[in-house]
Amino acid sequence: MGRTSDARQKILGAARSLIEGRGYTALGVAEICKAAGVPKGSFYYFFESKEALALTVVDEHWVAQQRDWARILGGDAQPLQRLRQLFEETEAGLLAGQQGCGTVAGCLFGNLSLELSNQTEAVRGRLQEIFDAQVDMVEAVVAEAQDRGDVTVTDSGEAARAVVAQLEGQVLFAKLYNSTQRLSPLWNNCRALLGATGP
Repeated sequence: MGRTSDARQKILGAARSLIEGRGYTALGVAEICKAAGVPKGSFYYFFESKEALALTVVDEHWVAQQRDWARILGGDAQPLQRLRQLFEETEAGLLAGQQGCGTVAGCLFGNLSLELSNQTEAVRGRLQEIFDAQVDMVEAVVAEAQDRGDVTVTDSGEAARAVVAQLEGQVLFAKLYNSTQRLSPLWNNCRALLGATGP
């Protein structure tokens, strides 16, 4: 049983690495299996299709990211400081990845949104759910900041959507320019979007 479980994780690890490095469309099952070091039959034992594999990669990545976002955004610091910490940890994670492989990988969800939104409805729908969940998590923090009088925005939902879009856009620029410094304006941009009243 340990061996089959190991094969599944190897396939998922190889697929995520290849998707981050080259994208989804150009990948074939044989290439994924070769990178994972498993026979092709193992792939179809665990996944009925490449799309099913992509959905599992997305889900596993979201479980980890959601846990990190919940830790940061649900912390004890003041609301805006929690948002700032989210940006800082996002930048640190991208920088660590760049130091490991030489390039900024960007956001797996954003990359797949750009590549697959017109190709596979199942992946597009799942990515919509994830971005909606991100907006909900940020909205809870924005609403808390509203209650404290720390921001002047009146629509916490639209403000949260703008913050998530700003984060995603700057991560896209970091990938495009292969520089995590592209994330440095995030905090000031976020303050402006929210109409922050304090220092």
